[in-house]
Amino acid sequence: MHRTPLADLDARVSDCRACPRLVAWREDVARTKRAAFADWTYWGRPVPGFGPPDARLLIIGLAPAAHGGNRTGRMFTGDRSGDVLYQALYDVGLASQPTAVSVDDGLELYGVRITSPVHCAPPDNKPTPAERDTCRPWLVEELALLRPTLRAVVVLGAFGWQAALPAFAAAGWTVPRPRPRFAHGTRVHLGGLDLFGCFHVSQRNTFTGLLTPEMLRDVLRTAAETAGLL
Repeated sequence: MHRTPLADLDARVSDCRACPRLVAWREDVARTKRAAFADWTYWGRPVPGFGPPDARLLIIGLAPAAHGGNRTGRMFTGDRSGDVLYQALYDVGLASQPTAVSVDDGLELYGVRITSPVHCAPPDNKPTPAERDTCRPWLVEELALLRPTLRAVVVLGAFGWQAALPAFAAAGWTVPRPRPRFAHGTRVHLGGLDLFGCFHVSQRNTFTGLLTPEMLRDVLRTAAETAGLL
């Protein structure tokens, strides 16, 4: 069966071994596992984007979690951050269910795709600038493929924001100079595309109340309305 260009990109992302530190880490985690997931066969590879190829709204995170996406093989699936994100997407009407536990759980996204600027789980959730830059061509290609339908983007956190802006420029959008600074609730027009900043759905942010479910829903709803999804 013929693969779509985006499905082909996802397959190539999943086979990437460009960053030795990340390859070693993700594979070591997949071997040693966490006790709670001892019966799982971990994905242990780069995690591709998730969502339809004609998405009007894109969500950009940071990188897969060691025992989340690196275990399940799907963005934000199987960890606390994903629990918060998918609940909010469901609440707003952009997902078929409020939970994401495995790639075969039946979850569908409505007009939304989720990706990240770094596709491998990094030690301490901290990719290096070199790893971020090495992974950027994947995001540039993904943005180019989504460009015909893409109308709004929500970027989760400052790292994703700093990584995404050069990718948008490389994919052909006009990014203001000086580059806009990240802030929760910020909105930047890139010409036919609106970029929204949102605090990351990390446990640190959600447990402390820096990012509440209401704040997340507000950003997602505004972005979805901008994209013509609501």
